Amino acid sequence: MTDSSYLLWFRRVMWLGITANVAVAIFSIAKTDTVLEFLKLPQAEPLVWPRFAAFLLILLSGFYVPAAIDPPRSLFAAVFAVVCRFGGVAFFSITGGRYIVFGLFDLTFGLPEAILLALAFLTSRGTKK
Repeated sequence: MTDSSYLLWFRRVMWLGITANVAVAIFSIAKTDTVLEFLKLPQAEPLVWPRFAAFLLILLSGFYVPAAIDPPRSLFAAVFAVVCRFGGVAFFSITGGRYIVFGLFDLTFGLPEAILLALAFLTSRGTKK
């Protein structure tokens, strides 16, 4: 595959991750009790805090958009998006317990993004003379 193929798939995975983040966050804001119950997490009081965490996920997803639009032009954003995904993996792995599901969610998108971005970078370096 060429670096442009890897970048195309990187962009697709980025957009899928952004969409998944926003969908989960909106549902979590609207149905906080249902999400906490489904994940078998303790009910929060007041509900503003898990809702605020979901809102922050929407904001974080906005910072992923430049990487999804044009990764070579926004290389820092692309690398930082992958780093943020693995930051989530690390944070929720350390937190442990039932919260690990949030880390696994980030790993689902972060791992393919990291691989595709690395392959695109390595392929493009190999083709430059």
